[in-house]
Amino acid sequence: MQQPSERRSNRERTEATRGELIAAARTLFTEKSYAETSTPEIVAAAGVTRGALYHHFEDKQALFRAVVEREAELVAAEIERAAPEGLPAREALVKGGEAFIEAMAMPGRTRLLLLDGPAVLGRAEMDAIDARHGTRTLRAGIAFAMREGVMRRLSLDAVTALVSSAFDRAALAIDAGAPAEDYRTALAALIDGLMLE
Repeated sequence: MQQPSERRSNRERTEATRGELIAAARTLFTEKSYAETSTPEIVAAAGVTRGALYHHFEDKQALFRAVVEREAELVAAEIERAAPEGLPAREALVKGGEAFIEAMAMPGRTRLLLLDGPAVLGRAEMDAIDARHGTRTLRAGIAFAMREGVMRRLSLDAVTALVSSAFDRAALAIDAGAPAEDYRTALAALIDGLMLE
């Protein structure tokens, strides 16, 4: 009878190396910025070769894109955890917004997603990443509120874009030292202003 192998499969090794590169790059990009981080620093921090970096990522920008995508996924997961299905529409939007503010408080995340991300990848690509993650959750919450008849029926695209922008501005202000509670209160009032009841 053959014993299960203790060795990792090629796929596991590939995923581990990719994860090490993303983690090392995230640390350096948030400590130093994208522009100030070199690929030799990244491979040294990850403990891999330069060849491994270019096996997994076309260039530094592609690695940065993977870091940003991962961060956006983590933010969306926090929002979804805080606002599960079954909550009333207003409560889901407020709790989701609070989760966004908390998730963005992780050191370096505001820089990655709201400052360096648009500068490095461009606004259109950042919008596409956000549409797969954070904005997707917000859009779903707003659409649900409109369907339930508790939010004014306006353009879903316009309301989503404006509310998303307000949350991003709040995250930037809090990251710069503004009181988080002031922004949480204001964001809840903004959502209430769109509600019918």
